[in-house]
Amino acid sequence: MKDIVIAGYARSPFHLATKGNLAKVRPDDLAAHVVKGLIDRTGVNPDDIEDLILGCAFPEGEQGFNMARLVVLMAGLPISVAGTTVNRFCGSSMQAIHMAAGAIQMGAGDAFICAGVESMSRVPMSGFNPMPNPALCESMPAAYMSMGETAENVGREYQISREEQEVFAVASQQKAGDAQSQGRLADEIVPIPANGATIDADGCLRPTTNLEGLAGLKLAFDENGTVTAGTASPLTDGAAATLVCSAEYAKTNGLTAMARIASFAVSGCKPETMGLGPIFSSRKALERAGISATDLDVIEINEAFATQSIASIRDLELDASKVNLDGGAIAIGHPLGATGARITGKAAQVLQREGGRYALSTQCIGGGQGIATVLEAA
Repeated sequence: MKDIVIAGYARSPFHLATKGNLAKVRPDDLAAHVVKGLIDRTGVNPDDIEDLILGCAFPEGEQGFNMARLVVLMAGLPISVAGTTVNRFCGSSMQAIHMAAGAIQMGAGDAFICAGVESMSRVPMSGFNPMPNPALCESMPAAYMSMGETAENVGREYQISREEQEVFAVASQQKAGDAQSQGRLADEIVPIPANGATIDADGCLRPTTNLEGLAGLKLAFDENGTVTAGTASPLTDGAAATLVCSAEYAKTNGLTAMARIASFAVSGCKPETMGLGPIFSSRKALERAGISATDLDVIEINEAFATQSIASIRDLELDASKVNLDGGAIAIGHPLGATGARITGKAAQVLQREGGRYALSTQCIGGGQGIATVLEAA
């Protein structure tokens, strides 16, 4: 078995959809800037890249065609580099990492760019022309249930109060605010030209968020529920990318291996409680890595909603002090197709920074799925 590593991670700033500083930036341009930035920062030889695997949750409009191949061309990569666009909704760019790892293990390439992008300004949630299957809608309407409704379902099933969600959200905002003010986010960000300016910092963070302010927000999805905009990730524009290669390739070419990919997994779950997906995928990934939750030093769980994050942390018996050390998606944002690459690259980065041994990145996926990756210090 080959050792496969993450040898680079970069992302754009994340900004609020429609009203943020990236709202007028095309997603293909956004992805191309980040990919080029990753190539420049790692020093990898572009001629050695087998494929650019690009995750996107709603690949239509400006995110359509085969955006990955277009990004190869826009980023100035050699014509020999292939490109494929992958869709596993929110797990798309983590799936890209898994696909690259499998290809390397099979001897089908040594180095891959695994990236993701979503402009929720330019392509709306659910796309421009959603056409659900009528028979499935009738037999299983939950397959098309809104994410907010699923968050409410998880909150009810796990008896997670509004107050508990708000405490979680405030902690995420504070951790992200501290990380930003202390410069822990700056190194991963590739500046993006937009509107005659250079955007080089995140725009979703609200570090002054407090419990009093959250308590005054209206309920977002259910008048009898508990979830508000303050305890959910915002609609976001952004892109992220990782360099995945064999450990041998990294060593031979003088690249810094951030972390070894120890295992990964995907899982299905009930669509109406899709937020529980990380529980099932993480259990599988941890078992495949031969470790338990108590062995984890770093945990990156996508905060689609506070309810599903709390439920996953509770069920997996994760140490909350090791979760999302630099804040999570409630604060930083969740550009659907980009998040998997962000949290996996971030897990590798934090593992390297903190000097731990094992990290977990995991997320829920609309339609009822989960995805997880276990990393080990390189």
